[in-house]
Amino acid sequence: MYKIGIDVGGTNTDAILLDNNNKLIHSVKSPTSLDIKTGIETSLRHLLQDLAIDKTQISHAMLGTTQCTNAIVERKKLAKVGVIRLGYPATASVLPYTAWPKDMVENLSGNYALVHGGYEYDGQVLGQLDEDEIQSLLEGWRHQVESIAIVGVFSSIKNDQELKVRDIIQQVYGEEFPISCSSLIGSVGLIERENATILNAALCKVIETTTQGFVHALQTEGIFNAEVYLCQNDGTLMSIDYAKQFPILTIACGPTNSIRGASYLSQIKNTMVLDVGGTTSDIGVLQDGFPRESSVAVEVGDIRTNFRMPDIISVGLGGGSIVRVNDGKITVGPDSVGYKISQEALVFGGDTLTTTDIAVRLGLADVGDCSLVAHLDEAFAKDVQKEMASLLEQAIDKMKTSSEDVQLVLVGGGSIIVPESLRGVAKIIKNEHGSVANAIGASIAQISGQYEQIYIYAKEPREESLQDAQNKAVKQAVLAGALAETIELVEVEETPLAYHPENATRLKVKVVGKMA
Repeated sequence: MYKIGIDVGGTNTDAILLDNNNKLIHSVKSPTSLDIKTGIETSLRHLLQDLAIDKTQISHAMLGTTQCTNAIVERKKLAKVGVIRLGYPATASVLPYTAWPKDMVENLSGNYALVHGGYEYDGQVLGQLDEDEIQSLLEGWRHQVESIAIVGVFSSIKNDQELKVRDIIQQVYGEEFPISCSSLIGSVGLIERENATILNAALCKVIETTTQGFVHALQTEGIFNAEVYLCQNDGTLMSIDYAKQFPILTIACGPTNSIRGASYLSQIKNTMVLDVGGTTSDIGVLQDGFPRESSVAVEVGDIRTNFRMPDIISVGLGGGSIVRVNDGKITVGPDSVGYKISQEALVFGGDTLTTTDIAVRLGLADVGDCSLVAHLDEAFAKDVQKEMASLLEQAIDKMKTSSEDVQLVLVGGGSIIVPESLRGVAKIIKNEHGSVANAIGASIAQISGQYEQIYIYAKEPREESLQDAQNKAVKQAVLAGALAETIELVEVEETPLAYHPENATRLKVKVVGKMA
């Protein structure tokens, strides 16, 4: 049996084939296309064309894609979203879409309604749900919205009102209508949770196109029996059906794929990882084999959210970053020739000086034609290298939790530009397959389930709360495609809420299991 892993980056689309023991059989890189789809199809075709394998033996296919991220950043292909906030009149002072970029609101149409409902911080009813009010609202929105986001005040404590509204929507609009419930997506904090839920609802058309395109690409290559998964941003996988419910979880899955791949290749579970692509360098931290999660609110497309995101620092430095000299000052990036590096970099016959050209001039890389950069002054090339090193060293320092030098696993197709040593780094670990660590990470990943809720230990004892949260996390993992009998607990995080008088705690539980 075989597994295929594909990861779409800003510069290259990587594809790999693993055997049943997760041994790498073959890997290819193709330039990422503007439409994403063509690059995936090209990589898949190149991966399989020279291999004499029985395609019926390909059991799994995994995709890590930037399409949801791109849709938000570029404001394209987003659905028209209706927002139902359960919390009138208590929350009327801060309306949905507050502090959103104007062009983003225009793309989503900005339909919203504040209706009765919601809970107090201690779980007491803030307002009773008015089903007739919801019914009337839905009739008015018919044919105006393509997806709905439901957001209840303190639904992180009790979400039965959100689920009831979801049932009503399905009765009125049909069971296939895309619905996003904030209690299943975001964390504590009404506005940030609402923002994340709206973005999730807006991505329903993008994820549908993405999954259909991937399945079609597989079928075009004669692969009909593979189970298809998409990568989540915690270094795990999810089924297509689950991805359609939570497309926002694909955002930032590229760096986490690389971090997981780095762990697999180095056989190290706790370390720092530097993934250098064609446009950016992403720095993250491995904790027990999984990417460290961010503990602060994260902006996505200039919109503040609080859903699960990896703790990643991105630097505008990659293999295609453009090198310039202005008034004697050397600058590197943040702009890049990207997927056009094979035409525009000096070593490939182009006329743009890139970091790859510098690496070739200094003998760090053997790509292209080294004679085309022989005219570059060696002292100048070393000065550029110092500038690149400084950018990386500053980012690495920000990710540290102590002043000690760290161990660094280096991966990514652009890793050839990284100097042999960096200040603050005790040891740099490389692997011959590091250039496709992202696709490897996508292929070897497990299925995860995560559940987060505020529990009041004074009313529900801690052990019962832990068991309830774990059961709900297991349910999420099964929905995402995990085998129930293989699921195990990997993380429990408890955060006491100091403002609550009855020992309330934000409890987050994560489980992982094997693919079906």
